[in-house]
Amino acid sequence: MAQISRKAKVITILSSIIVLGLGLFIYFHFYFVYSTGVNAGNINYMQQEGILFKTYEGKMIQTGFKTNAGGVNTSLRSNEFKFSVTDKKIADTLMRCSGKEVELRWKRYMGTLPWRGNSQYVVTEVLSID
Repeated sequence: MAQISRKAKVITILSSIIVLGLGLFIYFHFYFVYSTGVNAGNINYMQQEGILFKTYEGKMIQTGFKTNAGGVNTSLRSNEFKFSVTDKKIADTLMRCSGKEVELRWKRYMGTLPWRGNSQYVVTEVLSID
């Protein structure tokens, strides 16, 4: 009887550790906000897509200058910022801003969830539209 009890204790403790570890992994990978920030640029596109989960996906073009160390080679370079939007009001606002300069506040998660979008970056607020 004592051995069964001891085995049951070990199994219970190991199961608890595995469940706790899995819970912590899921939280930090999918729900913990890794970083926040603001990006500005021109909205290239904003669309709703998906088969089972309809999500709002967009892309913003950020322009910037790239210079050589001596300053001789100066070129214009653009960066793409792909993002998802979970709030329909924000998505509708961005759909009307195609080609306009906008400033967006976002949160970055380590992993993506199907109902949150295809990107780790989720836009939470439109700060300005020019």
